[in-house]
Amino acid sequence: MTMAVHKATAGLTSVVLGWLLLNSASAANPTPDQRHFHPEVHSQAAELVEELSERGLSREWLTATLNKAEFTQGVLDAMAGAAERRLGWHEYRAIFLTPERVDAGVAFIDSHSDAMDRAQTDYGVPTEIIAAIIGVETYYGRHTGRHRVLDSLATLAFHHPVRGGFFRGELSAFLELTHEQGVAPETLKGSYAGAMGYPQFIPTSYQAYAVDFDDDGLRDLWRNPVDAIGSVANYFSEHDWQPGAPVYHEANGPETLVEGIEFNQTSRPYVMLEALRAEGIEPAAAQGDAPRIMKADQKVIPLALEMADGRYRYRLAHDNFYVITRYNHSHLYAMAVTELAEAIAEQRGETP
Repeated sequence: MTMAVHKATAGLTSVVLGWLLLNSASAANPTPDQRHFHPEVHSQAAELVEELSERGLSREWLTATLNKAEFTQGVLDAMAGAAERRLGWHEYRAIFLTPERVDAGVAFIDSHSDAMDRAQTDYGVPTEIIAAIIGVETYYGRHTGRHRVLDSLATLAFHHPVRGGFFRGELSAFLELTHEQGVAPETLKGSYAGAMGYPQFIPTSYQAYAVDFDDDGLRDLWRNPVDAIGSVANYFSEHDWQPGAPVYHEANGPETLVEGIEFNQTSRPYVMLEALRAEGIEPAAAQGDAPRIMKADQKVIPLALEMADGRYRYRLAHDNFYVITRYNHSHLYAMAVTELAEAIAEQRGETP
């Protein structure tokens, strides 16, 4: 460890150490004798301070900020029990496909029609997709999170058993972002995973894709729905959204899942249509141009969505579906966004 890191470490008081150095393996119900120092975690915290101070952030500000962070066991519990990992499609769908959320999506578009139209024109992303993302993420800004972002990211950065490195990067980006914008880090709230604002961008996404869509000099996703609208559209554009291309086609298939086919993968289209046809999975003829535009050698993402009666609903997803999964790596999430967007468009009297 370098002298600089030693110096940074010295600034991390016992307030920080009291929660940073709690053994993550015994964090569920810690007792005093289960608390002990972990040199590797201590080193990681010190190195984070040193790294950011070398980028121009005040070491004193960084230390003072980290001293305000609190370990939150509920964050680790929430990460382990995310809805995308434990619910079937019919259960997950019921959360987001409600008449109230559809109506609120229509109202959100109408309230910000100029920004929505400009985002669709500039980035090629349909207004209903933009609205559906914000609708699924935060109910159009009503529920942007109840966890202090600083606590969530620090807890995950130093205690998540698998993704600590990823979240240390997010914590670093969050500290840079708040310092740059002159926002007190401890005042911001978000999701248990550290996602923020109307569109629930994680800090690195905020840095990379947020735009000042109303030209007021700030990229404010916490309070400004216009910036959020432009930023969601920019995110999709940067991830290669294809304007005018379909998200999926309906399909017919057997009652029981076919062995040997990997369904519901959040990868670029990876199974040729002819391979699915050989197993009895076909584009639904009733869906207009599906048979015409889908070639035998075309690759798709085969989806098998579990319904309440135990049967499966088959769909064949395309590149735009994959783009939605870049926002959240879950096929359930991407399909919920898609169906909510369809419902909003239909409610507005438009073709989704």
